[in-house]
Amino acid sequence: MATTSSSNPMNEILCQKYDFSLENIPRLSHLDPEVQRLISNDRPVILTGTGLVSSALKWDLDYLEKNIGNGDFNVFASSSHVFKYYDDKKWRDQQDRQSTFDPPYAMSVMKFSDFANLLREWKPGDKRVYLQQALNTTIGKQVVQDFAYFNWNWINSQQLQHNWGPLTSNLLLVSMEGNITPCHYDEQQNFFAQIHGHKRCILFPPDQFECLYPHPVFHPHDRQSQVDFENPNFSKFPKFKEVKGYEGVVGPGDVLFIPMYWWHHIEAICQGLRYNVSVNFWYKAGPIGQIEYPLKAQQKVAIMRNIEKMLIQTLQDNDEVAALLRAMVIGRFTS
Repeated sequence: MATTSSSNPMNEILCQKYDFSLENIPRLSHLDPEVQRLISNDRPVILTGTGLVSSALKWDLDYLEKNIGNGDFNVFASSSHVFKYYDDKKWRDQQDRQSTFDPPYAMSVMKFSDFANLLREWKPGDKRVYLQQALNTTIGKQVVQDFAYFNWNWINSQQLQHNWGPLTSNLLLVSMEGNITPCHYDEQQNFFAQIHGHKRCILFPPDQFECLYPHPVFHPHDRQSQVDFENPNFSKFPKFKEVKGYEGVVGPGDVLFIPMYWWHHIEAICQGLRYNVSVNFWYKAGPIGQIEYPLKAQQKVAIMRNIEKMLIQTLQDNDEVAALLRAMVIGRFTS
């Protein structure tokens, strides 16, 4: 069960308190040699002094509205403060199977100025909004220039040093105060850079997989935890009582390294600023090289995903996947 500690309507979702164990994510200067050891071992760390997004620290709402251009932006709207990602293609596949899945938010396309007005004019009872947009050629020249002045030398050196694959995306995130992106994992390495406001980041290592109960791979909420952190159903998800994680708060200029397959739960705590701005840097994993045993927890997660995908492709019926897995495991590999 979660509780809050503020009477301000814009702050009513902040300061969530949870009953599980949390340690602090290390917070280190990017020059500290310990940083490279942590990244190499797929451990999270909050980095200070990178200068990665120094040229973007002026990206408040007014600046972005004036300079980001007249392109179209993806904006999500929800009656809830929790924005649980869903895969649109998988949702449409489920619709074909007459699924009862109900999307938790609606996505629309609008100009940034229209989104900015929604933020400025928001009042209790209005739908909450969240902008997520890839930084691409549709943005304005001034923001492109700011983007070009990111500290690419530093982040490119990290990519080379840790033998990652290519940069795949830079996602601009503009979130209302109190919005939550609930617990999920990604299949890429992520440098998460905070620009405006603050975010509380709660992370769990891949070995917490069975405590967090991810949705099946074929489900629209693939890679998302089924557990509602604010009101956990311990009868349905009993091992959630055993979950252990890490937390930290990132502010302007901070960069959080989120290793691939690490679960992360993100809360916008803008401290009265009404909104915050972040940019992430997603990189593909590098070549595997020689496999070493015992396998790492993230490798086991990848194996489980591949088994699920293989069964879905072979059986052509999602309902048969669970029945086959039960027949394989229960009574044979369980005591």
